[in-house]
Amino acid sequence: MDDRTGGGVQLRFGGSGGQGLQLSAKILAAALLRAGRTIALSQSYEPTSRGGVSRSDIVVGEGAEPVDYPLATELDFLVLLDDVAVPSSLPLVRAGGLVLADAARVDVAGGGGFVLTPLPFIALARSLGNERVANIVALGALIAASELCPLAAVEAVVQEETPRKFLDINVEALAAGHRLVMAPAV
Repeated sequence: MDDRTGGGVQLRFGGSGGQGLQLSAKILAAALLRAGRTIALSQSYEPTSRGGVSRSDIVVGEGAEPVDYPLATELDFLVLLDDVAVPSSLPLVRAGGLVLADAARVDVAGGGGFVLTPLPFIALARSLGNERVANIVALGALIAASELCPLAAVEAVVQEETPRKFLDINVEALAAGHRLVMAPAV
């Protein structure tokens, strides 16, 4: 692990504006803080609210140790919901890192020293009734793949932070994303 993070983990949610990536990162950051982890959260998005590059990075300290350097420089985990974020994100994935990419909207070739896992985030969100919960589907998949914190901790934040009219679909999307990674291979 990178010494500047106190031995922690670096991750990024990347895609285009309007996909809810900032929200997914805030939910995960809150769950990690509640679990006693230290984090640094940074966000970047182009002026275009929909369609421009959007990213949100979290650097997680080891245990309760402070994060020494708050910016992600070598990603352990990368979640991609749109091709537009590939050029600025993929070069940061460290050897052996995990890339979870939407199977329909992200075209990434493997072989870059990282593990590529295409998953149907957006298609699954549509099947749940709303494409806009693809970010929460992706969050559930990341939780399963990274084991950074328990799913129940993330669900508790979703329960508290989600407006009532979106609560059921967000809880369902989180669980569905988690199952994408946890399901046994057939």
